[in-house]
Amino acid sequence: MRATNQSVTVIGLGPMGQAMAGAFLDRGYAVTVWNRTPSRADDLVARGAVLAPSVDAALTANEVVILSLTDYTAMYALLGPATDALKGRVLVNLSSDTPERARAAAGWAAEHGAVHLTGGITVPPSGIGKPESSTFYSGPRDAFDTHRPLLEVVTGRVDYRGEDPGHAALFYQLGMVMFWTSMLSYWQAIALAQANGLTAADILPHATETANSLPGFFAFYADRIDAGHHVGDVDRLAMGAASVDHVLHTIADAGVDTTLPAAVTALFQRGMDAGHDGDSFSSLVELMRKSS
Repeated sequence: MRATNQSVTVIGLGPMGQAMAGAFLDRGYAVTVWNRTPSRADDLVARGAVLAPSVDAALTANEVVILSLTDYTAMYALLGPATDALKGRVLVNLSSDTPERARAAAGWAAEHGAVHLTGGITVPPSGIGKPESSTFYSGPRDAFDTHRPLLEVVTGRVDYRGEDPGHAALFYQLGMVMFWTSMLSYWQAIALAQANGLTAADILPHATETANSLPGFFAFYADRIDAGHHVGDVDRLAMGAASVDHVLHTIADAGVDTTLPAAVTALFQRGMDAGHDGDSFSSLVELMRKSS
């Protein structure tokens, strides 16, 4: 597989795709772009990008094609009618989707003579092109190694996670599992604060201090969980269940929506019902590994 000749195609010009195309232009790449709404390419074209007249033309313009789409369904919708142009392409799919869909997409690409590299970007558009930003990748190692300089334009750090095309999507989704739930808990805290006459700014220092304490808990429990060690020598599920019940009632008393704390309380109750009241609350991992 030959190395890229300082040229790349970007398909999909939402905020992320525009940021990536802009980063390549900043680094002197010849950039071809395509988007369903052509006007989104206007600023990039003014900076020197070439707007392809069709998906087929965008694919055949360069060996490496960056896909920045809503999901893999969008990929099939766009590339499905242009499969004859896929042969010899390296599809760097930076669209968000599931590990299983990433694996299926890699097989589909191979059937049409293309190589599929799954990517999971860990930063918003504002982080594109920055050396400290990071992206997970998985898929054929030779394709990753050959085009690594190009991938490092998108984010300075590139974290290769093996040949399995689903692994990059998995690591991306692991982060999203934590991010969305954590941010919702912050919104919940703000809603509770506001119901008590406080502002988001008022609680920001306390919220930040609480968030900064979490890495210590992550590290403490990681080895115990891997060893299946849930002995209640440091904490007990029953104690945690009482605490989350207090949280639930505090929020309810303030007239704030209880959807999120009620779900947390229900999970703790499942653990209690399963006989883990004397175990560490890390024992909830064992329940969460199985569908309820």
